[in-house]
This record gives sequence, structure tokens and C-alpha cells, in this order.
Amino acid sequence: MNSDTLLRFPCDFPIKAMGLSNADFPDLVTEIVGRHAPDLDVSQTRVQSSRQGRYQSVTVTIRAQSREQLDAIYRDLSAAERVVMAL
Repeated sequence: MNSDTLLRFPCDFPIKAMGLSNADFPDLVTEIVGRHAPDLDVSQTRVQSSRQGRYQSVTVTIRAQSREQLDAIYRDLSAAERVVMAL
């Protein structure tokens, strides 16, 4: 186990991205995550709208292989103009 993380790889890891509601926002998130997780099962994507419907959160669970993989996903999500927050 890597000393700088509490995760043991490989592991299932949920990634959540939030942005303004738009019909193609879930596709944007799965496309970005899929670049780094080619085995992503998009059928497991969960989309939830905010109370007023202005925002959406998209959660995808990947089989994470390394901390570097997760860092790259979060870097790309954070760099996307339409993603307000990535958790």
C-alpha cells in the first residue's frame, strides 16, 4: 500500500461532478472520466438535479487502478469549463 493514500488499488471509487443542468452534461462527465477509465460502465451513471433544477450532479463509479489515475481524472474534470465542482 502506498504510504500517501489510504486507498488500496484496485478499488471501486465514486467520482461526482457538478455543473449547470444541461441534457449533455452527463455525457461530458462520462467522456472525461472514460478517457482515464476505459472500462467505465456508463449504465451505472447516476444523475441528480438540484432542488430548483439549475444544477446537476453526475456520479460515476470506476474501478480505480492508481492514485495517479484518480489525480488525472480530477485534473481534467476541474479543467472543464462546464464542471463547477468535482468530488
